[in-house]
Amino acid sequence: MFRAEAEGLAALGRAGAPVPEVHFTGERSGEAVIEMQRLDLGAPPDWPALARIVAALHQNTAPHYGWENDNWIGLAPQENGWREDWSTFWFEKRLAPQARRARASGYGFELEALRPLLDGHRPPASLLHGDLWHGNVGFTPTGPVLFDPAVYCGDRETDLAMTELFGGFPPAFYAAYDAAWPRDSGYAHRRDLYKLYHVLNHLNLFGAGYLRQAQTLVARLTALAGGA
Repeated sequence: MFRAEAEGLAALGRAGAPVPEVHFTGERSGEAVIEMQRLDLGAPPDWPALARIVAALHQNTAPHYGWENDNWIGLAPQENGWREDWSTFWFEKRLAPQARRARASGYGFELEALRPLLDGHRPPASLLHGDLWHGNVGFTPTGPVLFDPAVYCGDRETDLAMTELFGGFPPAFYAAYDAAWPRDSGYAHRRDLYKLYHVLNHLNLFGAGYLRQAQTLVARLTALAGGA
């Protein structure tokens, strides 16, 4: 897990995003360790600056969707590999594993009916933070910083959808992001599909407190897919 985190931070850093420097990953006294630069967090939030950083990150693109190595989304394994088609990647590598874990815990989710929602959608394969909620960003006296990534290359809208969950980002972030790289008009129809991955992950990690939210998203998406 720590090696994957270090790899993700290095990828973000190479793309120009401000991240903590990793000093060491490995074992000490028989325990896994990651040692990083100490950040002076707690400065007043500069959400427009953060939005510009994220938009610039997303402008780093790859020829395919995915990532060379598997990594982690929170405490859950995140499958990667490479795919030519975005819809295939999203359903095979993101939603299907979460649905399998949910079914193993007694929560029945069948998501194949949602596939039409990504028909024909071929976004640039942007470098993504992958777990972009407000707990994984900070503000220092010299500006915003990103940490705890779950990197891969895919639709930039997945990062933006994540920013709307678990407390959300303020309007100033979205205004500045749209000024740097406007969201596509179809974002409003896809964001719930992208949110579903993270809500299912929270259901699988933390239990039934997220069940109603997951069921609501699936019902809304099923209705939308039926009209697609």
